[in-house]
Amino acid sequence: MNRTTLSLIAGTTALAAVTAFAALDSPSASGASTAKAAAELPVERASLVCPAPSLSDIADTSYTSFTPVTKGAASGGKAELQAATEQSADGTSGTKTGKDTSKKKAEKPVLTPKEPGTPVTGDTSGADAPALIGTADGKFAPGWTVQETTEVAAGTGRGLQGVNCTAPDTEFWFPGASTTTDRTDYVHLTNPDDSAAVVDIELYGKGGAIKSTVPDGFTIPPHSSKPILLSTLTDEQQTDLTVHVNVRSGRVGAAVQALDDKVGGDWLAAAADPAGSLVLPGIPKDATDVRLIAFTPGDADADLKVRLASPDGLITPAGNETLHVKSGMTTAADLGAVTRGEAGSLVLTPTDQSVPVVAALRVIRGKGAKQETAFIPATAPVGTRATSADNSGRSSTLSLTAPTATVTVKVTASAGSEGGSPVTKTYTVKSGTTQDISAPVPSGLKGTYALTVEPTSDAPLYAARTLSATESGIPGFTIQTLPSDRGLVAVPEADEDLSVLQK
Repeated sequence: MNRTTLSLIAGTTALAAVTAFAALDSPSASGASTAKAAAELPVERASLVCPAPSLSDIADTSYTSFTPVTKGAASGGKAELQAATEQSADGTSGTKTGKDTSKKKAEKPVLTPKEPGTPVTGDTSGADAPALIGTADGKFAPGWTVQETTEVAAGTGRGLQGVNCTAPDTEFWFPGASTTTDRTDYVHLTNPDDSAAVVDIELYGKGGAIKSTVPDGFTIPPHSSKPILLSTLTDEQQTDLTVHVNVRSGRVGAAVQALDDKVGGDWLAAAADPAGSLVLPGIPKDATDVRLIAFTPGDADADLKVRLASPDGLITPAGNETLHVKSGMTTAADLGAVTRGEAGSLVLTPTDQSVPVVAALRVIRGKGAKQETAFIPATAPVGTRATSADNSGRSSTLSLTAPTATVTVKVTASAGSEGGSPVTKTYTVKSGTTQDISAPVPSGLKGTYALTVEPTSDAPLYAARTLSATESGIPGFTIQTLPSDRGLVAVPEADEDLSVLQK
């Protein structure tokens, strides 16, 4: 095979990779082409980064890694998580100097999965646990998911904190951060690559853009992580902030750790890309306070219809029928105990003109001194399949939302990390509703297990998983949304055209 032919093949593969994400979840347009549908093939390589879990000396953290069994995946391959260069809160290196120490860390993975279909777990404790950088290829890559879950018994941010380790990217939106005196919010930036990344952090409050004390951005060295304390970027105290992470050079993983002195804390994952309509799934039925934070990065204001997808259909919260979001300004609305004892998800749609918006919910459970906080960012649909790791040792609730049409969905509980057989159940979620289900459990479970969610119909489905663990009367909980696990990539069929060789 000559070099020109190889270049053509490489170009076709690259084009397929670029267009795949849009092909997975975008609705079909009327009058679409009669070309054959793109084939969905397993991805062959995946990267994930996990932020440093806690600055608390009494933090206990568990990691769960899982790859679902995927038809057509390669027969070989491996996956591993390794420690990134440890960084202190002020951004200075916390590791010992010397090449021998770095080499030793690089040679010993923190976690190494054994086989797809069976979770692998690890744990750590204290404030010195570093961020992790992971890669998977071959049979371990399709749908590879890692959950980081931390329990903090007391102090700022006490409670249950959880985050899905994320794929590195070049842009992230975080509506729901804060710089008030009772909040300690960090944006964690992790660079998995061999060259430095240059990152800008932009803050938007209720009055618009906030001037940063670090206008030249941050340099994140190769294979390292930095937690940036948001209150060091501005003197303004803002209850509701939207954080925009924009990578000028390279790529990073990003997540915001939002810690409160009184009402616990959790990880705020990046919201879905700006869009005219948004779904925020999985508000706990016993939520005592729900706050909606929204931001539009465009030049036009956005007017949104606010509805709750309940078990009985779409309803409009009294007093919060619409939300006006001014261009470039963060807007918030208190929805109170909006779910009123029933499962619920928030659905935002334009009242007239569609304007791209990002949004998230801050959710509080409990009352008085026994309150806990979690966040729900707007998320993308499940698509072909979504995966949730770490579903044992705590109460686990799966929330499914079908905003536009009835969806049938298959939910599979994997084998346990220490034993047990997979179990699959099928559910029907009616149009405009949210259904909370107790997650299925593997037969003969030992250890922890994972869930895969696979819609069997074409209508969009949104999902979230809530972990709960009450301790000392405090209802600790954390919520992770479940967009596509990106295990499959759409590759369009192509015919050989030798005429391009003559041009």
